[in-house]
Amino acid sequence: MSRRRGIMSDQLKEELAQELGFYDVVQKDGWGGITSREAGNMVKRAVERASGQLASRNSR
Repeated sequence: MSRRRGIMSDQLKEELAQELGFYDVVQKDGWGGITSREAGNMVKRAVERASGQLASRNSR
């Protein structure tokens, strides 16, 4: 079975990893080096960003 392509861009993932403080692990070990908790925190932060953007668009 083929893997699904990621929804988040590489740039966004890198920004989030920097923001959350584990980008050094990504640079050293790749995305497979992060914990499931770190990956979950990235998803949570991405959802928060998207929700904020939608809220600001709807308030115009």
